[in-house]
Amino acid sequence: MIFPQGLRRRLARCAAALAALALLAAATLAAAGLLADSPGADVAVVLGNTVQADGQPSPRLAARLDRAHACYAASRCRILFVSGGVDPQGMDEAAAMRDYLLARGVPAERIVTDSEGVDTWATARHAVAYMRAQGYASAMAVTQYFHVPRTMLALRRHGVAEVVGAHPRYFEGRDLYSLFRELLAMALYTLRPL
Repeated sequence: MIFPQGLRRRLARCAAALAALALLAAATLAAAGLLADSPGADVAVVLGNTVQADGQPSPRLAARLDRAHACYAASRCRILFVSGGVDPQGMDEAAAMRDYLLARGVPAERIVTDSEGVDTWATARHAVAYMRAQGYASAMAVTQYFHVPRTMLALRRHGVAEVVGAHPRYFEGRDLYSLFRELLAMALYTLRPL
């Protein structure tokens, strides 16, 4: 089908405007995550990620755990809530996260393990249930910078009024893809019913 030249120009302008809008939204999301650097909270909610075949956290996950450990070591958070799922090979992300933190000297009673945190929404739901049961009021989302805003949103949507974020200084080329994926995920989490 051949479009008239005037219509092609209008379509091209619309496409360019949409692309510019997506770039602006992605930049805003990245800035929100990068600027989230909290002084502390009652509970640091650390989101899971890949566990290697030897049971060790991937470099990305280790960076998140190191960021949470630094929070705990500086007495800026009391509890480290580590959350992740169990992959098809049987690797339990949360258990690997717990073991990593234990090896770095965090006492077992300061680590809460959630092996059913299969996604950000489930992690937020489980973390908030734990916080309510224990009387904690504030949460710190610890994940990659592009994921911090959505995690904070999920925690707020589940009822935590005081939510802050923190991210490790760990960057990869795939962050660009992840940043644009987060735009859609943010929209879905904004509209998702509880």
